[in-house]
Amino acid sequence: MYQFWHGLIKKLVVICFILSGSLHAQQSITLEEYIDKYKDVAIAEMRESGIPASIKLAQAILESGFGNSELAVNANNHFGIKCHGWPGAAYFFTDDEPDECFRQYAEPMQSFFDHTEFLTTRHRYAFLFDFEPDDYKAWAKGLRQAGYATNPKYADLLIGLIERNSLYRYDQKALNQDYMLAETYSDLRAKDPAEHDDLSDRYVRREDIQREVYTYNRIQYVEARPGDTPQTIARKFDTRPGRIARYNNWSDAFQPSPGSRIYLQPKRRKGPVKHHVVQEGETMAEISHEYGIRKENLYRRNDMTYDMEPEPGEKLRLRGYDGLFFQYLFRRP
Repeated sequence: MYQFWHGLIKKLVVICFILSGSLHAQQSITLEEYIDKYKDVAIAEMRESGIPASIKLAQAILESGFGNSELAVNANNHFGIKCHGWPGAAYFFTDDEPDECFRQYAEPMQSFFDHTEFLTTRHRYAFLFDFEPDDYKAWAKGLRQAGYATNPKYADLLIGLIERNSLYRYDQKALNQDYMLAETYSDLRAKDPAEHDDLSDRYVRREDIQREVYTYNRIQYVEARPGDTPQTIARKFDTRPGRIARYNNWSDAFQPSPGSRIYLQPKRRKGPVKHHVVQEGETMAEISHEYGIRKENLYRRNDMTYDMEPEPGEKLRLRGYDGLFFQYLFRRP
């Protein structure tokens, strides 16, 4: 009798092990499937923010084990972003230290959107946006330099993933304004209604591409029309009003003058020319907007504090020299 029960238990253990392995296999995703699933959101986010689609995909692949890591499966966190004051749900996971706090998302796409928000709103990553948007090697090295990861080979790992999987082709598709996403929001939701139920405003749809987009100082912009506000532009270009307001240093209720520029991407650290001669009544905010240069960089290049305005006839630097004292004063955290 003992041998019977002992043998039965062994068989049950083996069956449970097989079932467990089978269930895990069903939940896993291949690298090719992962790229195909998230390439469109990477392209859409590149068009909105300037972060190369190749870099976003490579980071997601590396940080999440192409969607199969514990953090990706249990917290929908595909970029290894820690809490850093995050007000949402948290997932505690041992990484560099025991029980570190990581951001937890309701679904994976939110992780991709938050990755964009993370890089575009932190000063230590600001210099990355001076690189050409398809220069994935510079971006990979810059991310390592900025401290995104502690692995000294982080840049090489990203570059290797991009080149082995030809992820750079998605950068070219994002830069091609005539290229439409292979899958619209409607297509994605039809495949998986639960996962894509609230993502309609994040995808570029053909009927929304009606206004000509220009480029100045390597920043995409549109010309303002009567009635434009951050909200109307955000709806037209499938982004958030807060981003439009932030890119243009506006309040949420600001109404631009018809014909003025409305930037669709963050301003640059440098202007397109070396100098600007100040005209009567011009402010630093107006000059910053005219040349697509970040206001803080304009102040820093000219050894000015934020409470100062230029004098008429003054020659402002838009490129080159940054005062040493103000490099320290306005240094990135």
